[in-house]
Amino acid sequence: MESSLFIELNLYTALALFVVGFVGGMVSGFIGSGGAFVLTPAMMTLGVPGIVAVASNICHKFPKSLVGAMKRHKYGQVDVKLGLIMGLFAELGMLVGKQVMTGIKHSFGDVGTSLYVSVVFVVVLAVVGLFVLRDAYQMFQQEKATGAEVPQETTRLARWVQSVRIPGTMVFFPSIKAQVSLLFIVPLGFATGMLAATIAVGGFIGVPAMIYVLGAPALMATATELVIAFVMGLGGTILYALDGVVDIRLAMIILAGSLFGVQIGAIGTTYVKDSVVKLVMGLIMVIVLFSRFFYVPGYLSKLELIAPIQDATIAYLKLLGDATLVLAMAVGGIAIIIALIQGMAAHRLAQRS
Repeated sequence: MESSLFIELNLYTALALFVVGFVGGMVSGFIGSGGAFVLTPAMMTLGVPGIVAVASNICHKFPKSLVGAMKRHKYGQVDVKLGLIMGLFAELGMLVGKQVMTGIKHSFGDVGTSLYVSVVFVVVLAVVGLFVLRDAYQMFQQEKATGAEVPQETTRLARWVQSVRIPGTMVFFPSIKAQVSLLFIVPLGFATGMLAATIAVGGFIGVPAMIYVLGAPALMATATELVIAFVMGLGGTILYALDGVVDIRLAMIILAGSLFGVQIGAIGTTYVKDSVVKLVMGLIMVIVLFSRFFYVPGYLSKLELIAPIQDATIAYLKLLGDATLVLAMAVGGIAIIIALIQGMAAHRLAQRS
């Protein structure tokens, strides 16, 4: 174990990690396991190397995901069968992704892993975040035109996937209310695990895949993702721990904060529409991507992949990235609380009438 991998903890750092864990847990309970896309950048902002941030994030994830999954299972939102099957194949992706990460560390050091994590964050968040925001906007427009909640439409791709019949591979999933071939589940699970091993956030692939490729409702997809996260988190923690890159102190502090937040987020899902879940998910994704974007030039400069950048400029870009991350956490936390309050008020009004 390299002692330099682990940051020094003080009261400020511990409190910051607890708050970050609370907000990340709230986001995770609300939109699935995506709270990690707040936690990984936050830990890197505090000086944690990319590979340690990812490994420690994965370590805290599986107990938190178990709590969230059990909570939402009570609301009938979890497809346990789909979660366990995707989780199994996600473990394979986790194994490959972890090998890629440790290979980069050995070749380019901690700065290399931080650059790799940041670039993947920016690319994935830009693609998935904008797609989810576009879908949420279209749902809001339809709800505005009809004056009522618009049920999620099964995409053309999902209808085709559900129509394909491959003997010996068909499995019925309650969330989809249809049979789907395991041959479609395998690559989706693998990609989810691969991404989770890279940035500790497999939900960016898993949740949209269940919604748009398999045809699961958004609420059930985000709940089922918690089962996948539990399976992946357990296996991923063991794999990274064997390499000595799991900082159990960080994992326990963010877990303490997130266990409170995840329950609030899970309760919020019972009062809001699918369109609101998608809006919050897309909004946070797009803001967070900029927090890592501002760090990329500094990493490239340190690795001598671009012309040297002055320290003052790197510090300024780092400040912009930190401020953007705080903004993303504030927007995410406030948006979820507002959605929860509005949803509860509407629910009470409907019960009285």
